[in-house]
Amino acid sequence: MPSPTDDILTPRLTLRLMGRETVEACLAGDHARAEGLLGAAIPGELRGNLTTLEWARTELDTDPAYAPWSARAMLSSATGAMVGVIRFHTRPDPDYLHPFVRDAVEFGYTVFAAHRRQGYGTEAARGVMVWAGTHYRTSRFVASVSPANSASIALIARLGFVRIGQHVDEVDGIEHIFLRDVAASRAE
Repeated sequence: MPSPTDDILTPRLTLRLMGRETVEACLAGDHARAEGLLGAAIPGELRGNLTTLEWARTELDTDPAYAPWSARAMLSSATGAMVGVIRFHTRPDPDYLHPFVRDAVEFGYTVFAAHRRQGYGTEAARGVMVWAGTHYRTSRFVASVSPANSASIALIARLGFVRIGQHVDEVDGIEHIFLRDVAASRAE
């Protein structure tokens, strides 16, 4: 069985873990080192918005077991270009999700502007959910989405997520909380 830190392969993407060294290099502005570690160019959209990598570093500092759940670059298998980033917010069953659901894990993603509307977000989301189920028997997934983000709401609806609540994010404001319970959908 492959290691949880190996690349996740989907039909058109390689989801490559951005390990601590890559995250630190990006945050330090050492893009040449980050690109060497990742094996791909770091796009300006990521360089200009490091929130995902700052979150990853904070989680890695507080929970070393978070490492395989951290940020992954979405790399086009055809071109090697980084088309986005996907990451789990924590390991499964974090305290902050308990008011809504137990034994779930939340993930988020960003597809860079030039690569949107090509199905990369859907493909990457499917890839990480299969990975989590295979390596950790995780079958409940959460996505929090701004009600104004119609593209992401459509994406998660296609994946079978259903709305289970809402909360106010400190940065993004009101977000709807959606759940996909793979085990429950198999039982139906």
